[in-house]
Amino acid sequence: MAAVDGVSLDVARGECIALLGPSGCGKTTTLRLVAGFIAPDSGRILIGGRAVERDPPHRRQIGMVFQNYALFPHLTAAGNVAFGLEMRNVSRAERDSRVAEALAMVGLDRLADRYPARMSGGQQQRVALARALVIRPELLLLDEPLSNLDAGLRVEMREEIARLRTQAGITTLFVTHDQEEALALADRVAVMDRGRIVECASPAELTEHPRHLFTARFLGARSVLEGRAEAGMFRAAGLPPIPLPAGARPTHLVLRAARLRLTGPDSAPDAPLVAAARIEAATRLDDAVHYELAVGAHRLRVRRPTAEPALSPGAHAMLVAPTDAMSWIEDFETAAGEAA
Repeated sequence: MAAVDGVSLDVARGECIALLGPSGCGKTTTLRLVAGFIAPDSGRILIGGRAVERDPPHRRQIGMVFQNYALFPHLTAAGNVAFGLEMRNVSRAERDSRVAEALAMVGLDRLADRYPARMSGGQQQRVALARALVIRPELLLLDEPLSNLDAGLRVEMREEIARLRTQAGITTLFVTHDQEEALALADRVAVMDRGRIVECASPAELTEHPRHLFTARFLGARSVLEGRAEAGMFRAAGLPPIPLPAGARPTHLVLRAARLRLTGPDSAPDAPLVAAARIEAATRLDDAVHYELAVGAHRLRVRRPTAEPALSPGAHAMLVAPTDAMSWIEDFETAAGEAA
């Protein structure tokens, strides 16, 4: 089985694209192909309109930040940042100027003479970013850039990368398995599975209207109902028929936990889907309560603000799904399998 199979992706100048997917899906292999660490068996890799698939990495005009930062321990922060310029025979005067500029950009101008062993993880990450940016690359590649940082520092560095990327106006391709990271940083997200790109769209499109079942589930959808389209209605076992948009013939309905509502068991709200539910579990996380519901034979998730009256396990309620809580998906693989 090919690690990467038929991947086709255009990245516009100044755009940031995330390769997102589970371990083994081919995202890191794709990045290494672009970087030049692996030669493709077939196909073309163009950077700035120039074919580079047979060029070594140092001739591709790319900057790369590795998962483990890959800093030289015997060099200072300034020495690490200067390394790429030295390899490109940049003059000493220009090199010193660009190194100072790059370190200032990442807020490390006062740590130019410090060695990596005396730096925090966040500081090492900034040095790695400065080293990648100082060569003024046509393309910046980031390989799981935040995975080695703790949760608080990860958010801080995510914001820092977004700022630097915008400030430099640099084209960026990065790999992550973290949905939140991809959705926060990227202009578009390419969701990968088994060596292929399943879907590539903006973060808003992927979260609001995923086209594929794999995308919805990978991005955290837990309330997915399988059913069939029949006479303009979606029918799922144990639920009332749900009106469909004109022409839609979905195989699955995805319900967004944060937009579902819970009302009293005797209420009769007006919504496309209203069904009796029993609270199975309730867990408070931050400013929301996460409910697990039994709705017929289904187990669904609902997330409601803590400001609302809490419901205890065993309580009965009505599950209310307004239109903006629903996404319709035709799972093409499922449909093809049934047709066969």
